[in-house]
Amino acid sequence: MSFFTSPEVTTGAKLLEILYIVIGLLLLNTGIRNLNDKANEKRIGTGIFWIVLGIVIALGRWIPVKIVGGLVVIMALPAIFNQVSYKTNDIPSKEYTKAVSDKLGYKIFIPAFMIGLTAVIFATMTKLGALVGVGCGVILAMITLFFMNKDNNLDVYLRDSKRLLDLVGPLSMLPMFLASLGAVFTQAGVGEVVSNIVGNIIPEGNVVVGIIVYAIGMALFTMVMGNAFAAITVMTVGIGAPFVLAQGADPTIIGMLALTCGYCGTLMTPMAANFNIVPVAILEMKDKNGVIKNQVVPALIMLAVQIVYMIIFS
Repeated sequence: MSFFTSPEVTTGAKLLEILYIVIGLLLLNTGIRNLNDKANEKRIGTGIFWIVLGIVIALGRWIPVKIVGGLVVIMALPAIFNQVSYKTNDIPSKEYTKAVSDKLGYKIFIPAFMIGLTAVIFATMTKLGALVGVGCGVILAMITLFFMNKDNNLDVYLRDSKRLLDLVGPLSMLPMFLASLGAVFTQAGVGEVVSNIVGNIIPEGNVVVGIIVYAIGMALFTMVMGNAFAAITVMTVGIGAPFVLAQGADPTIIGMLALTCGYCGTLMTPMAANFNIVPVAILEMKDKNGVIKNQVVPALIMLAVQIVYMIIFS
């Protein structure tokens, strides 16, 4: 309890930790329900995966680092050996879904809109942060959904959270792993290596070429990492700072658009599981790369436009 009572820890950090605990409990719920599902031939591996992940997410702050590392290895083993699956899942009937859809119409989008709106309000008008805003937005959306349809009780939320997590499976871990990988790359000095390589290509003092290489590098490295936030630390150290910002370019414009250039890479890679693989799983699409194929051309156009914008206005 010292963490929550400490005056040195901000209110935002405390609330965020509570949200992690809630997320951990949802993961534990998924693991226990799968473990008790005798129809699932892989229920042991599935239960281990979700339960261990729930423990790490909920209590990771207070568990020693080496033990967390061991838990992550244990968690990864069922996924590696294809032992994470599901059998029983509570899917609403088509008749019920259509009846609710006809009743609510476009009002069904109100809860989703509330989540985004709450995140923006928390990010811009408070010191609590956008992530806390997202969590509070989800709670408000759940309350709103209950009043929109009284069938939406706590058990429905728990069953639906399990259903969605089952559909996504171990891929739900990919964004977190990739973000961690970015920190590891930075600590290992990958940015300096990139800087040395690029230094032999970019003419000294040519900020235009620097911007082009930086922007394209952000897109490509994001495709490898699957996460623009992981890529920008490495690419800014290696290219952005020495070859663009050091030449007098506006750091606000460059920093903002470099990140969105990375997002262009996000649209073109299966490594960005939360954007490109999760929808495939949820929608049960036949073409596993169907989302990416429809995003490549818009992503390339957006990348070109942002490069031109950086060159003109920075």
